[in-house]
Amino acid sequence: MKVRVAGAVRTGRAVDLRRVSDCRAEGVGEPLSDALSLRDVAGVIRGDGGGDFDRDCTVESDCGGERDSALAIDCPDPGPVHDHVGVIRADMDLSVRSALAAAARTRGYTAPQADELAAVRERRDALDVPETDLERARRRVADASDATEEMRERVATLRGRVQALRDADADPADAETELADATRRLSEVRTERIAAEQALTEARDRARANRQRRRERLRLADRADNLRRAAREHLADEVRDAFADARDAVPDDDLGEVVEAALAVARVAAYDAPVVLARETDPFESAAEVAEWLDGPVIRL
Repeated sequence: MKVRVAGAVRTGRAVDLRRVSDCRAEGVGEPLSDALSLRDVAGVIRGDGGGDFDRDCTVESDCGGERDSALAIDCPDPGPVHDHVGVIRADMDLSVRSALAAAARTRGYTAPQADELAAVRERRDALDVPETDLERARRRVADASDATEEMRERVATLRGRVQALRDADADPADAETELADATRRLSEVRTERIAAEQALTEARDRARANRQRRRERLRLADRADNLRRAAREHLADEVRDAFADARDAVPDDDLGEVVEAALAVARVAAYDAPVVLARETDPFESAAEVAEWLDGPVIRL
């Protein structure tokens, strides 16, 4: 691990940013270690921000320039356990069972439910449930039915007009033309109504099938949740004794249950990216002591 801050580079698996006491944040009269937040450091470890790290930059080299004030960390990518104990602070939330399951995975443990869980998730994700617009199909039928009724009435009216003209020995040519156009239009709207009714039937069939698929998807989702919980419980049990031993080994009993549990989880887990330890949660004398106790890289802040 390499950490560059305030133009200086620190290397190794134990980095103490509290000791940057003679550096000042740009334009701020406070120690740079205070200006750096836990969120800043954790974000840079995740790759969410910070400066670009010059791999030629060493403890002895001159790494000055415009990037002096930027924090940069060169380290392996964080793993799933960092989602739980990547930053250990006094006000943190921690699901011990989930954290222990993640720690167990870093130690190579697997759950007997893993294969079935993967298969159930694959089946669940393969069940695509598209939306079916039944209301639109119903409106289409209603519109086609209204148009059909309207044209039927118009055809009846025009037929009556043609017959009246014929009875009166008047010229019915114009009325006959209108009647022919209306009759053709009536045939078209009847065809549209039949098509709309067929489309509505198909939409209802799709909606029925989608309801069945949705029920099956929900059933698979419930099954996946149950398997995930069972797998998590199994994995947590695999390292629960080691976790209890690690918790007993925490050198300070006044840190609070959550912090003690987080430190113990980090001690149980195997990880390559650094864990960030806040000042108020640190019972150790030095960063090196923390790294030795955790058996992993650490940044004190």
